Amino acid sequence: MSGKNKIKSLGIIVLLIGCIQSSAQFTQRIRGVVVDQVLQKPVAGATVSLLSLNKTVSTDSLGNFRFADVPVGNQQIQISHIGFKEAFLENIIVNTGKEVVLTINMESLVRPENEVVVKANSKKNKPLNDLSTVSARAFTVEETQKYAAAVNDPLRMSTGFPGVLAANDGNNDIIIRGNAPTGLLWRMEGVDIPNPNHFSIAAGTGGGISILSAQLLSNSDFITGAFASEYGN
Repeated sequence: MSGKNKIKSLGIIVLLIGCIQSSAQFTQRIRGVVVDQVLQKPVAGATVSLLSLNKTVSTDSLGNFRFADVPVGNQQIQISHIGFKEAFLENIIVNTGKEVVLTINMESLVRPENEVVVKANSKKNKPLNDLSTVSARAFTVEETQKYAAAVNDPLRMSTGFPGVLAANDGNNDIIIRGNAPTGLLWRMEGVDIPNPNHFSIAAGTGGGISILSAQLLSNSDFITGAFASEYGN
């Protein structure tokens, strides 16, 4: 092959690579399930709208829905169904690394007859444990992505709460109301668990990186005091 032909071939390859890169779109999938907030059963036939793309899908018999080719960035989703209050999720962070998996709770509408029912609006951060009435709040997986430097870590995210302070910058140990980090208790599905962190020290409760994947967690409680009896001393 002559020198001119080599140069022409190289030029064609460069142009092809440029065309491929320019046509590539950074997209990801969003999928999830819609359930009844009280019964925790799937809500079939719910209308799920991806507002930024003006796309709408309906949940199947198991409450599942899915959006493909969603551009990366912040997205908003609106969910509606007859007999339920309309739900709205904002600041859903979509990146190319992995698909977004959501669990959406819908609150049923109360339709009283021949009487008036006065009901206070439920708090967004109301604890999941009914016995934890004070010094406790619930947080979602999405919150671990919104707080600065939280990096999907519940402990680092909790430093944004009142009375909580990071022990140091090297790991995710936290100080709650002046108490040592060693007094922290982790509990998952009702079972006490050891320190769920990588690079932790003996008898410690924190570490460099959380073992728990934010994509596998559901809503959780963070309790800073006035513990229910089930948690012990």
